[in-house]
Amino acid sequence: MTNKTNLKAVDHSNDPNPKPEAPDPFDLESLRLNASFIETAGVKKLLTTIPARKPNPQEFVRVHSSSKYRADFPMIDLKDEGEDYLVRPEIVPELAGELVSKTIFTAISRQGVVFLWPVRLPAPDDRKSEWLRSQREAAETAMTRWMRMKSNRSLGAYETFVAKSVIPEPEWPELPFQELLRIGYRDRMITSLEHPVVKRLRGLA
Repeated sequence: MTNKTNLKAVDHSNDPNPKPEAPDPFDLESLRLNASFIETAGVKKLLTTIPARKPNPQEFVRVHSSSKYRADFPMIDLKDEGEDYLVRPEIVPELAGELVSKTIFTAISRQGVVFLWPVRLPAPDDRKSEWLRSQREAAETAMTRWMRMKSNRSLGAYETFVAKSVIPEPEWPELPFQELLRIGYRDRMITSLEHPVVKRLRGLA
């Protein structure tokens, strides 16, 4: 007679040493990238976009205090587009009637956004000298203190408000001013009289 063995399912519910379940590879808490990883993995943030603009009325900004991070340039303003263009010195004599002079400052917001702040140099007969003077004073204040700038049309000038709380010093980019300028104005450099902006001003385009 053949002996038959009855196979029964083994109940491990009362096993004093149960085997742990395999971890879920899609568990969100373990899958998320730890924010500190970016800081410790040797990742370096690259500056690929640098706006050229005035500070927004609601944002506190700082301006780089080093004279190496600002300079005066001949420029053309396109007021309708709200854009300005750098002009190479070789063609400045041909465009004398179209040019304005501006100081470009290197600035940064509290969020760490680096931008270039162009401020016009006042001409002797400039009726908007109070706007220009007060904007330049705001930029100079921002070299040592966090501040925000807001226009006051009744006053006919910009008002400067400094931060009352203690805000940490900004972390400036390691790039030299020339590279910041190259990024910010890479599509806004006039190098010849054939440039579309020059043709437009001369009625040729």
